[in-house]
Amino acid sequence: MKRVDVAYAFIFNEIEQKVLMVKNKGSGWSLPGGAVEKGETFEQAAKRESKEETNLTIKTENIVAVNEAFFESKGHHALFITYKAKIVEGAIQIIHKDEIDDIKWLDINTANQLMPYHAGGVESLLKSSAPYTFQG
Repeated sequence: MKRVDVAYAFIFNEIEQKVLMVKNKGSGWSLPGGAVEKGETFEQAAKRESKEETNLTIKTENIVAVNEAFFESKGHHALFITYKAKIVEGAIQIIHKDEIDDIKWLDINTANQLMPYHAGGVESLLKSSAPYTFQG
């Protein structure tokens, strides 16, 4: 199986209690994120993908989830790293209309339904924290 690394940004509006999610063409809703490119760290990928998908510049914080999956039909072994992130600047906009159908702030219940692979749901992501260090 081919190894595929994926980085996501968990952006949560504490005042409105909503999660920023993107609707990817052909694969549904997810957090902003995508594949880590050669020579790129997970953190760099989370920032780049968030900018490409939402037009937002983000600051990553600690890791809030690590998920792993085998996608037999594609022959992929995927590792997903999710960072808590804050918006630094920008306005939400779909830049790549060929990749993204929609961007929305979704309430916790809706986000939990769309992300059943996070045990404990969004609430667990809000409590989770593991330091991230790039060692060079």
